[in-house]
Amino acid sequence: MKALVTGGAGFLGSHLVERLRERGVEPVVPRSTDRDLTDPRAAEELLEEARPELAFHLAAEVGGIGANRQNPGRYWYANLLMGANVLEASRRVGVGKLVLVGTICAYPKDTPVPFREEALWDGFPEETNAPYGVAKRALLTGAQAYREQYGLNAIYLLPVNLYGPRDNFDLETSHVIPALIRKMAEAKARGEERVTLWGDGSPTREFLYVEDCAEALLLAADRYDGAEPVNLGTGEEIAIRDLAGLVAELTGFEGEIEWDTSRPGGQPRRRLDVSRAAELFGFRARTALREGLERTVRWYVGERAELQLPAAR
Repeated sequence: MKALVTGGAGFLGSHLVERLRERGVEPVVPRSTDRDLTDPRAAEELLEEARPELAFHLAAEVGGIGANRQNPGRYWYANLLMGANVLEASRRVGVGKLVLVGTICAYPKDTPVPFREEALWDGFPEETNAPYGVAKRALLTGAQAYREQYGLNAIYLLPVNLYGPRDNFDLETSHVIPALIRKMAEAKARGEERVTLWGDGSPTREFLYVEDCAEALLLAADRYDGAEPVNLGTGEEIAIRDLAGLVAELTGFEGEIEWDTSRPGGQPRRRLDVSRAAELFGFRARTALREGLERTVRWYVGERAELQLPAAR
């Protein structure tokens, strides 16, 4: 099979590429430095050259709350254009199947918990990441429209917050788990007595281990050909305050956790209804949060020789 993975050099993409290679598939993996997918000509040239039977569109410009607040225009523009250009190029070239990856940020701010796919259009996303969420949500409409008019088999998946080895640990652009791991591991190594975190710790989040998400993408590619969006997650939530305590334990940080309530905490709650993924293509997350965090902490510390982990218990 000929396959293409946009964003294949990134966090989720690199794990998906590994899974494809295990299947004997060597996918085309364009780099953003070589292919600017916000340019429709670049997208069409890529698809023309690759001529994939199966394409995964994972390329995105994304970050945590701070990065979203600093780049609302760029995140709206880049994510909307990349997705639209890949859709159009896939239609022109005749891609057999296109897997589009959306975002949990597309859901309305006040979506009832657990988030069900039917509620996706019931309101506006949480303000701090709304431009990004709106751009990614628009791709669902595009996928459904291209299916109806052109017969393009485009499916749309909604992963919850991802984490795991090879995540982005840059404090300016990272999401909550890598930021917590880096802050606490470095604070421990420097002997600092406190770390300061945004918000008050009360918002909840759901997290999906990156290898589980890669498995879900392949299962959907194999088994799902529908027009409706599908959530990918664990169906379990944790308060940020409790998550911070768990990361402190795993990194060995024993100091004080201080909360800066002048900073935004984001959407109040996030937890998905994950029944559709189980019913339609048999996906159920395998990795418990503590296990996934232990793996992620050990990977990160292994990349940073000056950091030390607590002794195993």
